[in-house]
Amino acid sequence: MPIDFQLSPKEQGIRGAAAGFAAGPLKSAKETYMKFQNHDERFQSTKPIYQMAVAGGLIKGLIPPHLGGAGGSLVEATILVEEMYSVEPSASLTIFATGLGLTPLIITGKPEHQEFLVPFLSGEGEPLASLVFSEPGGVANYLEKGAPGLDTTATLEGEEWVLNGEKARIWATNSAGWNFEGADLQCVVCRTTTPPSNSTEPADGIMILLVTTADIKRNAPGAFKVLRHVPTAGHTACSGPHIKYTNLRVPSKNLLCPPGTGVSIVSGSFDFSAVLVGAMSVGTMRAAFEAALKFGKADNRRGARPLLERQAFADLLSGIKMQTEACRALTWKAANCLEHGPGDYDARRELALAAKVYCSEACTKAVTDAINAVGITAYDADQPFADLINTAMVLPIFDGGNVGIRRRHMQNLMISEAYDPWASTYGPSTEPAK
Repeated sequence: MPIDFQLSPKEQGIRGAAAGFAAGPLKSAKETYMKFQNHDERFQSTKPIYQMAVAGGLIKGLIPPHLGGAGGSLVEATILVEEMYSVEPSASLTIFATGLGLTPLIITGKPEHQEFLVPFLSGEGEPLASLVFSEPGGVANYLEKGAPGLDTTATLEGEEWVLNGEKARIWATNSAGWNFEGADLQCVVCRTTTPPSNSTEPADGIMILLVTTADIKRNAPGAFKVLRHVPTAGHTACSGPHIKYTNLRVPSKNLLCPPGTGVSIVSGSFDFSAVLVGAMSVGTMRAAFEAALKFGKADNRRGARPLLERQAFADLLSGIKMQTEACRALTWKAANCLEHGPGDYDARRELALAAKVYCSEACTKAVTDAINAVGITAYDADQPFADLINTAMVLPIFDGGNVGIRRRHMQNLMISEAYDPWASTYGPSTEPAK
């Protein structure tokens, strides 16, 4: 079995293109958006960068070729994410959040919903997509029996679905669009008000509706509303507002996942994004290592030798370097395995979860170690370390928090009688699971 971590010519090309975009438009993004005090204004100021991403094929590249896009493998996506995230997390997250917003359509792949992908295939404008899942109060236990479940509901009235409820208090990323009147496409995870009469499983009522800006414009004023723009410690040029639907009507054709079929699509979407959070973590760790390395070579703290020649400093940096390499390898393996195996889907999914949990938690430690190595100078706002720690701290708690969601998913896999712990490396075991 060949194991080759050398990038293919295509992968090298993707890395080069991503690095070029990062060194160009992305590198100057912070200088632009930090001119504004409010996070919503900072987000809007990144619109020209997003337009360049669209024109350069980055958004079309989020969609696979069989649906008209130019996307490649998940490994290629991790390479792209690492390069961009290592330079500018906020503007990059807006791009990748559109990818997450499109994932339910990509997984279902229904021809009748192809029209909703058209704006993202054109290479023009600045179309935003959002997977609208999180709600005020959280969603970690939304499938627990006896619990109230999702607050956002959908009721079928004739040929229309009527949507009501609030989404997110944070991280309904891109849902409001550039003008805060709704994204070009929202995949809204909601609960039907008429579940099967004999159902005892909350999952039987979970569905996904598609909401477009055209749908919102057909409704009365206030049917879609931004209640609050949420300021965050990091990613300060992203938009993750608290939004509300009030009797928002959409055509019945906008039903992406009927009641009872939504959970698996939501879960599958976040399995793919889990791998990309691994890549975001690697990009952040890499930036922290490179900043500390540069400092260690240039500064001596009034000694006779550069800090990098001091064992304590070098030990911290070597630890960061090893963790970065390990996390990159895990992320690449998880990406390849999720698409190609070996093992059944649960085995492949476990690696995706592991990449999200392990890499995000390693990232917070790596950035902290870099700060400890640099010392008090790291507290200088002109240094990158404050931004890096604010970026790192969210990675374990967004996209499905590690404690409340991701580790619980891993726990459920291990509890299963069919659990085969090494199937994602060696293939299915020849012996019954114990």
